[in-house]
Amino acid sequence: MGEFGGWEVPMLYESALKEHNIVRNDAGIFDVSHMGRVSIRGPDAIDFINLVCTKNVAKTKEYWMSGPTLILNQWARVKDDEMFYRVSDEQWYVVVNAPYREKMLNYYREIIKSRGFKVEIEDLTFKYAMLAIQGPKVEEVFEKAGSAWVNDLHTLEFRTNVEVAGQKVFLISRSGWTGEDGFEIWAEPKNLLEIYRALLKAGAKPVGIISRDSLRIEMGFVLGEHEYGEDPVKFPCALSLRYGMGAIDWKKKGFIGEEALRACRREGVKWIRVGLKMKKKYARIIPRPGYKLYVDDQVVGWVTSGTFSPYLKRGVAQAYIDARYALFEEPVDIEVRGKRYPAKIEDFPLVPGRPVVK
Repeated sequence: MGEFGGWEVPMLYESALKEHNIVRNDAGIFDVSHMGRVSIRGPDAIDFINLVCTKNVAKTKEYWMSGPTLILNQWARVKDDEMFYRVSDEQWYVVVNAPYREKMLNYYREIIKSRGFKVEIEDLTFKYAMLAIQGPKVEEVFEKAGSAWVNDLHTLEFRTNVEVAGQKVFLISRSGWTGEDGFEIWAEPKNLLEIYRALLKAGAKPVGIISRDSLRIEMGFVLGEHEYGEDPVKFPCALSLRYGMGAIDWKKKGFIGEEALRACRREGVKWIRVGLKMKKKYARIIPRPGYKLYVDDQVVGWVTSGTFSPYLKRGVAQAYIDARYALFEEPVDIEVRGKRYPAKIEDFPLVPGRPVVK
C-alpha cells in the first residue's frame, strides 16, 4: 500500500512489471476509488460546463462521455483534465483527478455562485467506489461473470443503474486510462467488493497504481504536476501538451482561458511534449522528472515523467523539448547524474498498434 493524492492506494500486489504486462496482454483490475466523482445537475448545466472546459459538450449524446477535455485558468495553463458524462441536458457526471478533487469542487462552486448559474454540485466520491478493468481479454471476463451485455457498449458509452455480476451498479462505462480496451464501474462499496470478487473469479487479475503509471507513460497520457499545472512559469501553454483527441474545440467561444489559448495558437509554442525511448545499449537507464535534454551542448528540454517500459523493455519518458528540436526519430541526450545517454525522440503512443481508449 502507498499514498497518492491523499488516499491510501494499492501500489502493487506482486510485481509492477508483471502487473503491467497483465494489462497489456490479459485483463487487470484496478481500484481507482481515489478518483473524484462529481454530479452536476440543473437547467444551466451545459452552459456551466462549456464555460469551464475547452470542448463543446453540447454535442455529446445522452449516455456518452465527452472528453478528455481541459479545464484552464486565465493563462491557458491546465487546472485539470476531465471526462464528462451526459445523462440528460440537466444531469451530468464528471471524473476529476484525485489530487485536485477539493480544488475543482471549490472552483466549480465559485463559478456557479459568481455567474448565477442554476446548477448544483454534489461530491459522490465517498458514496461510490470505482474499479477499472483493462486489457484485451476484458470481454471474456465479463462473459464468464455472467454480464456479457456490457460488451455491447461502444468506447465512451455508459449506462446507469444496471446490474453487473448480480450486483447493482450506479454507472459502468467503456473507458479507461491504459490504452487498452476496458470498463470503469461505480458502485456502493459493498456491491463493488462483490463485483471485484466475481471478476477475479472470472479471470481478471489485481494490478496496482505503479503499473498504471507505467502504462499511461507508454501511451503518452498526461498526469497533473508532471505534464501540466497552473503555474505559467513552471508549465507551458496548454497547446504544448499536444493533447489531441479533440480536447479543444476551436469553433467554441467564451470558455475560461480562451483568450490566452488563442494568443498562444497565433504566436506559436516554444515547448512541445514528446516521447523518448532510450537507445538499446542503454535500455536500463530510467529517465526521471527534471532530467535535462541536450543537443550537443545546448539544453533543449526536460523530462516530465519516466519509467521502465516492460512492454518495450527499455527506459521511456515524456518530455518537453524546444519546438525547434522536436524532430521525431532524431537523437537527443538525457543527462543522468552528470552523464549523458542517447535517446530517440518519438511520437505517442510509444507502444505501437495499441487501441487508444481514454
